[in-house]
Amino acid sequence: MKERIYVCHTYYHVYVTFLKELNLPREKRGQATLLLSRMSIDFERLKERVEAVGLFGQVLEYDEKRGDFFPELAKYNQDKGNIVSNMLSRIKYTKKLAKLNAPYVPVDFREYGDIYVFCDSDPVGYYLNWKRIPYHALEDGLNCLVYFDAARYDNRGHFGLKAFFSRQLNLVFVQNGYGKYCIDMEVNDIGAIPHPCPRYIEVPRQPLVDRLEEEDKDMILRAFIRNKEELERQIADSSQVADKILILTEPLCSLEVRERIFRDLTEAYSKEGTVFLKPHPRDELDYRKLFPEYPQFDATVPMEMLNFFPGLTFRKVVSVLTETRAIQFAEEVVKLGPDFLDKYEDPEIHRQNEMI
Repeated sequence: MKERIYVCHTYYHVYVTFLKELNLPREKRGQATLLLSRMSIDFERLKERVEAVGLFGQVLEYDEKRGDFFPELAKYNQDKGNIVSNMLSRIKYTKKLAKLNAPYVPVDFREYGDIYVFCDSDPVGYYLNWKRIPYHALEDGLNCLVYFDAARYDNRGHFGLKAFFSRQLNLVFVQNGYGKYCIDMEVNDIGAIPHPCPRYIEVPRQPLVDRLEEEDKDMILRAFIRNKEELERQIADSSQVADKILILTEPLCSLEVRERIFRDLTEAYSKEGTVFLKPHPRDELDYRKLFPEYPQFDATVPMEMLNFFPGLTFRKVVSVLTETRAIQFAEEVVKLGPDFLDKYEDPEIHRQNEMI
């Protein structure tokens, strides 16, 4: 029996995985498998860099497939007009999606003592429940359920019935703690979640960071940063600039609306100081082309890692919805929130929890 495996879909997931592994006793390190799903993001050469630091026994890539990859599943997503017919279609979809993904799964999950899955809403969650393999879920992003409880939003209307079919009968699948074979789900702050699930367990992220030693932080930086010398040069250059403002981009809205949002923000905050941009790893807008006048940090570096550079300080960090409580490199943090976003798109698009 192998010790542990982590299924990650984003750079942030891998970062949290590093935190969890580096908080284990040294004799337990190097025994886990890191599985990088390429379904949602391009991990470029992250696999090679993670292998080079030696924290994991094995680093594998996973060619996970969304439902729309299989055209034969489209008919099960059509609204039949009533709950009974729709539920029957969903039961068939749940099983078929898991079965169709089976050839792409690169490991035998039954060989692992503990399985940790970020985003079990993705096909891997369907697969594990279909195979009746117990696993631990983890929240997709820091406090992400505060604004978007995906399980309840995706299943609004008869949520209790759908959760019962998932949790008790395993006929359909509901993510984030409601799957039959989900043992528990780690979240950063249960108290901040409007509708907590009985399966949630609180595992705050900040204490994991606080316990890191300098060599641990250096290992994380070597794994994640594609060009450490370039980033250090950027930080050194920025130290000569007064009144620095860092704007965190996010994969919000359509690309057209997103560009308008960050043009408005860069213009507004340029009046207060020198603006820097930190593109989100999943933000597909080309900021280097569209905003060449603003210094930018590498999108693949989770913004939490900027805490590891003691010489880096911003007067202000600005985000729209990104959780900012982990930021330690700013004198002031501004989180604009849903009210700001209301000016750019229909509020129903980003106020999902209010629609539950």
